[in-house]
Amino acid sequence: MDAIKPSRRQVLIACAGLTGTAFFWATNAVLSRAMVGEIPPISLAFWRWVTALIILAPLGLPAVIRQWPTVRRHWRAMVVLAAFSVGLFNTLLYVAAQTTTALNIGLMNASLPIALGLAAHFALGERLDAVRSLGIALGFLGLLTIITEAEPMRLLRLEFLPGDLVMLAAVASWSLFSVVLRRQAVPLTATAFLTVQIALGIPVVAPFYLIEISQVGLQLPTLQNAWVFLTVAVGPGLLAYAFWNNGVRTIGASPAALFLYLIPVFAAILGGIFLGERLAAFHVFGGALILAGLLLASRSRRGGSGTRP
Repeated sequence: MDAIKPSRRQVLIACAGLTGTAFFWATNAVLSRAMVGEIPPISLAFWRWVTALIILAPLGLPAVIRQWPTVRRHWRAMVVLAAFSVGLFNTLLYVAAQTTTALNIGLMNASLPIALGLAAHFALGERLDAVRSLGIALGFLGLLTIITEAEPMRLLRLEFLPGDLVMLAAVASWSLFSVVLRRQAVPLTATAFLTVQIALGIPVVAPFYLIEISQVGLQLPTLQNAWVFLTVAVGPGLLAYAFWNNGVRTIGASPAALFLYLIPVFAAILGGIFLGERLAAFHVFGGALILAGLLLASRSRRGGSGTRP
């Protein structure tokens, strides 16, 4: 049976929400960069998700209780999903922000659809046609342009910004999350799924948080920086999650993935305004290659899927 075609109003709302998603994720990159030296990265990740869980609990806990048999049946898959998403992805992003720019984070964040295409091909056996393969190759070339700052000899000297390499690890983590999500679909409502995901992800971050405390001391949220934790919990966490899922349901995963390419646009604007980051020629060229790669790769009927914390 064919799916009901969404109305024009529903499509417009979905597109507005996906634009908001890209804005929130760019804000996440800029804020994490702005807080370097002020809030340790693991502390930011840990207390972000604690804050999000507290906010979500009044709706999330009743949903989890109602669907507890499903949670119990799929707890192993949920642990893996939580580890790769809440546990690793955002934590690695915050660590990356210590030594790379918000714009670089945004650009590599926007490469996720291409990374998902590769992961789906090798792990799930999804076929890559010539056009999609060319798109992935162009996207990879764009990433190399950014992390080498358009200096190919850096590949021989291995002179990368540490944060760029950490951000690539974050992209790989999210790709693994999406592969597991496709293989191990968990039939929970969005609210229950996110609640369980956060609750299981926090213990994954906790050991790294304890290691950080042993190195830099315990730094709890204060009245002065509470707005940072609240912002990254509500915007990039809860609202972006809801907007992303509505967008995927309404217009499909591949069209929704195109909106990820607004992340570096917003990151460049916000980074320029608040951080004084400079947009260089290699950013423009690398971003253009990634965009061309995505446009080609997304011509396939199958796109990236999965929800993002």
